[in-house]
Amino acid sequence: MAVPMEQSLTDFRDELRFHPTTKRIRVSLGQHPVCDTTSAVLVWEPRRVVPTYAVPAADLVAELEPAASQPLPDPMPPFLGPENFAAHSCSGRSFSVRADREVAEAAAFVPDDPDLEGRIVLDFGPTTPFTWLEEDEPVIGHPHDPFKRIDVLRSDRRVVVSHGGQVLADSRRAMALYETSLPTRWYLPRDDVQMDLLQPSTTHTVCAYKGEASYYSLASGAAADVAWYYPEPLHDAARVGDHVCFYAERTDLTVDGAPVPRPVTPWSDADEWLRAGRA
Repeated sequence: MAVPMEQSLTDFRDELRFHPTTKRIRVSLGQHPVCDTTSAVLVWEPRRVVPTYAVPAADLVAELEPAASQPLPDPMPPFLGPENFAAHSCSGRSFSVRADREVAEAAAFVPDDPDLEGRIVLDFGPTTPFTWLEEDEPVIGHPHDPFKRIDVLRSDRRVVVSHGGQVLADSRRAMALYETSLPTRWYLPRDDVQMDLLQPSTTHTVCAYKGEASYYSLASGAAADVAWYYPEPLHDAARVGDHVCFYAERTDLTVDGAPVPRPVTPWSDADEWLRAGRA
């Protein structure tokens, strides 16, 4: 029986996974280089949404000091995000990384799996102490996943966004952003958004492909972080710069008059996951 690719790619699996890369990967801690390798592998710990890099121990030019792992959440959530690197969902040993006077606490992990023997997984979460280069390009958020990509396409379809019956945006000038395994994201010009119904949030997130996002909540207080925008998008997302995108998971969306069902994604609330049977 055929398996939908989306299901194959998005299942938050309970096994440790890895994939080799031929990219040159360089890692620094403060001003100190700690690794320069062309033999890294991407590693997905069980239930981790995004990968990080495991580098050969022979290419690490820093000291490792034993460290304690943090406990996993209890109960275990349906997925684990890129944050909280020190909590590991597979067996292994945790270490801190020291380079001269710089120390990254519990920022290295050696899995027990024999397929990753001789490799060290390094922290690549949103608050990582390391800086990373793929070839000569800085990378933020998490490594670029070879099984994901984004496309940004101009669209004249009518996109209407509402919340609790109140229209927040109405546009025929959207940019449709298609990202592997995620719902279509409709980025709308600010002139087509009721900006007076929104207020800036203190939330900021980082996407490895799009850059750093800033958020809006509803000015009424009815919902937090319902929309975001990229003030300075990375080159793959340059066309959505300063456009506003609303969470399809948290608002009501119609496209050319057809209601779009709220998707179940890592940004849905826990009740949605339970109703969808994905917890």
